[in-house]
Amino acid sequence: MKQHDNIEALFERLEGQFDTKSAPEGHNARFMQRLNKEQPMSSGKPKIAYWKIVSAFAAVITLAFLLTGVFNPTATEAEGLASVSPEMAQTQEFFNTAINTELERLSSFESEAAKVLINDAMLQMETLEQEYLKLQDDLVESGNDKRVIHAMINNFQNRIDLLQHVISTIEGIELINQSNTDESTI
Repeated sequence: MKQHDNIEALFERLEGQFDTKSAPEGHNARFMQRLNKEQPMSSGKPKIAYWKIVSAFAAVITLAFLLTGVFNPTATEAEGLASVSPEMAQTQEFFNTAINTELERLSSFESEAAKVLINDAMLQMETLEQEYLKLQDDLVESGNDKRVIHAMINNFQNRIDLLQHVISTIEGIELINQSNTDESTI
């Protein structure tokens, strides 16, 4: 009853403030016509939201691929040298660590001349990476041929040599620039 009393009190308080005028002739018909034009009434058939079905299907397919990738032992199989033997896995890890160390050193240089050399080096590294990917395919096809393994190791060594050469070149340029700056301040 208390809620009923609150509503009654509300109406008493708002009495005289309500708009009680009737709508002009034909207003309701014009309103319904506009409403139907913007949103036509359904024909009685339930509308199917095809995008919902397609998105649900895509989610199921994606989930299936993820689960088979996680539980499929061949999907997690080692690639490259690591697939040959535990010793080759250690070799691959050693080279990857050395390359990452040199890349970190390379990224520490910030001069404009260094950036040009670094960009060129990264293009050459990309070429070496593409060659390595081809060698990985060759390794699988050849059945762990020693020549392919040797070529893969050479590829790693070429990457390290490239990075070390670029670093020493940049350091030489910076040393020359620093000595020129020192001479001009004397």
